[in-house]
Amino acid sequence: MKKRFTLKNITVSLLALLLLFQFFRIDKSTKELNPEKDFTTLTKMPPELASVLKNTCYDCHSNQPRYPWYTNVAPLSWWIKHHINEGSEHLNFSEWGNYSSKKADHKLKECGEELEENEMPLSSYLIIHTDAKLSASQKTELMNWFSSMRTHESDKPKEEKENEEKEKD
Repeated sequence: MKKRFTLKNITVSLLALLLLFQFFRIDKSTKELNPEKDFTTLTKMPPELASVLKNTCYDCHSNQPRYPWYTNVAPLSWWIKHHINEGSEHLNFSEWGNYSSKKADHKLKECGEELEENEMPLSSYLIIHTDAKLSASQKTELMNWFSSMRTHESDKPKEEKENEEKEKD
């Protein structure tokens, strides 16, 4: 009787599967950038701080991600594409001009919280993108910028907002 599950058979099968995965590529196309809707343009962010934000956040949170060489290797490419899709769906700096003032305020609050709690940038992202690691001063500058842009509209109770709208009419 022949052994089917030998180390050699398992290795060959896994390599064949990995080779097969390479035929299923991710979509690396990017949307056209409209600077008039971009966060850094709309908020008149200082160029040096905008550079930090773009280097640290825009790969996952914009319409202009950079795809390094390893995004050509499946299934790693699928995992990275999923992160990019999820990140830009949750927060997209390229689409900032499409956000309502309440949503924008809420996103600014979340940005500050994510930085303060060391949730962003993701540690898995920083393993390879060491240049995206924020210094303490960069982190503080970004948090202060996000805080200074807030209107605190998203903090107001719903009834208070409705009353303000009625008073305007």
